Amino acid sequence: MPAIRTQSRSMKAAIEHKTTTSRDSILVVEEMQDLADCKMNYPLSEKDRNTFKTHDGKRVTPHQWAVYDFTRTIPCGRVATYKDICVALGQGSPRSVGSALRNNPFAPFVPCHRIIASNLYIGGFFGEWGTGANARGGRKNTGLQCNRKMEMLAKEGVTFSVEGYLADESLLLIGRD
Repeated sequence: MPAIRTQSRSMKAAIEHKTTTSRDSILVVEEMQDLADCKMNYPLSEKDRNTFKTHDGKRVTPHQWAVYDFTRTIPCGRVATYKDICVALGQGSPRSVGSALRNNPFAPFVPCHRIIASNLYIGGFFGEWGTGANARGGRKNTGLQCNRKMEMLAKEGVTFSVEGYLADESLLLIGRD
């Protein structure tokens, strides 16, 4: 049976509340919107997972399933880091988490846009890393994908500085020591 993401009343209230951002944030958002609130076939049983193939015909590894399952638990309006995910799972590395999310066949149901770098930088999106002058990844990296990631997060109430850093550290799912 496919998993269907539902919102609780408190989540709906949070999404409906109006937000404003400071001048040094990228976007001004009028209403929060949960971009992962969609219907998608997401295999839950071991049998369905063992037979699932992506559009490219590839199988999803157990590590990727673990990353996707954890990422699904991150609520709208919050973010986690690549490192937080591998520590919570007890396996992999921040790079292996990033690789799994780069190949996420369940976006936006598995909200990979809610994962940022450990230094609270916007991180990567669709294989690109960074924005504008900070973009890395060779000639093909325009920084536009990470700008899109910031726009998606802004719709969910998560804002970043113009340099690309998380504006409100309290939005981290797993707090800092």
